[in-house]
Amino acid sequence: MTAPLAVGDTAPDFTLKDQNGQDVTLSEFRGHKNVVVVFYPFAFSGICTGELCEIRDNLGAFVGDDVQVLAVSCDHMFSQRAWADKEGYFFPLLSDYWPHGAVAESFGVLNEKAGAAVRGTFLVDREGVIRWSLVNEIGEARDFSGYHAALADLR
Repeated sequence: MTAPLAVGDTAPDFTLKDQNGQDVTLSEFRGHKNVVVVFYPFAFSGICTGELCEIRDNLGAFVGDDVQVLAVSCDHMFSQRAWADKEGYFFPLLSDYWPHGAVAESFGVLNEKAGAAVRGTFLVDREGVIRWSLVNEIGEARDFSGYHAALADLR
């Protein structure tokens, strides 16, 4: 695993399919919204379900006029659709399935041995610059409280 991108780095642009097969491009939000990119290892796993349910249950803090959440994993789009339907996730779950983990690798959060992203969280401002980040290993749940403070600073 290469070093994760740092605060002040420009986020690499990407286009991935969401759970409904629609293309989502990071740069489409430039000039309009801040974006929180949330990498997670595996759909249907316990910690990941808890984290994405926290986003779902506090959706106003992650999706609004000035912010958009993009959740990214190396799972296939069809797995993500089944998971989104089961859990009621109405925000984009993006598939970094092929080329496998390319976006996670560009952010420095791909664990090649596991074939999955670690828990990388990046707050990208309207200009495409990372303003806050948190990286946890696969088995370590993340704490979103720092994200909320960083987003408040951008507002």
